[in-house]
Amino acid sequence: QVHVVESGGGSVQTGGSLRLSCEASGYTEYSYCMGWFRQAPGKERHGVATIDSEGLTSYASFAQGRFTISKDNAKNTLYLQMNSLTPEDTAMYYCAAVRSWCTGGYTTRMDYWGQGTLVTISS
Repeated sequence: QVHVVESGGGSVQTGGSLRLSCEASGYTEYSYCMGWFRQAPGKERHGVATIDSEGLTSYASFAQGRFTISKDNAKNTLYLQMNSLTPEDTAMYYCAAVRSWCTGGYTTRMDYWGQGTLVTISS
């Protein structure tokens, strides 16, 4: 059973940056796809970015060029660096994982989810 815990959310002004972290535990020797998803108030959850065990990444169009997903295998930690933030980026951000390759890119279906960390961008 994989367990993931997000941190790093907060409130920043338009144009600011945030770095989200996701600490993972319960891994085995299998390959895992990990990713970030977000859900804005009143909207469906949407994929943001994923990264597989070999470091291959996939981004939603709104994240391309502004967000960077990365991971530190030694620390079992996933990151999402977010730059040039706008109010449209306001959402609950979730870390997720699945024991497979990222077959669907940033839309890969995940099995393990964190509780989320809130990101609020003010204008």
